[in-house]
Amino acid sequence: MINLTLRVVRRCVYFGFVFFVTGAHAQQMADGPDKDLFVKTCSKCHEIERVLSKRQDKSGWQETVTKMQGYGLVADDADLKRIIDYLAANLPAETILKLNINTATRIDFESLLSVKRPVATAIIEYRDKNGGFKSIDELKKVPGVDADLVDAKKNSLTL
Repeated sequence: MINLTLRVVRRCVYFGFVFFVTGAHAQQMADGPDKDLFVKTCSKCHEIERVLSKRQDKSGWQETVTKMQGYGLVADDADLKRIIDYLAANLPAETILKLNINTATRIDFESLLSVKRPVATAIIEYRDKNGGFKSIDELKKVPGVDADLVDAKKNSLTL
């Protein structure tokens, strides 16, 4: 049991899942009866920006919650259903915004481009060093960026 707990803690630290809910962040979250349940359950491992940047339909949020259970999320089925319903209602797929690669933050790259922290940091360093990206394809020049990933996400990226 201790080894499992240590693995979960290491994984959370590795992925940078440190979540501080501040007044400003809490205001960005939609009010509702399950907001507090969501914050209480999920704030143990996630940055609020990471959650607020995602937009998914109900099945997408279900997959995300199932994945988090694999990382050690513990909650009863009724609470998980309420959380999924809250997320689907307040962060729906139809409001997906394009990721502006010239203004995105590290967390934006991590969650919306699905890259790890070192790659997100490399993207920002490249962008800062070269004065911004001139094209989406230029993103492929950043060390560690998977060209296939850029191609797959091309329609959700902008300058």
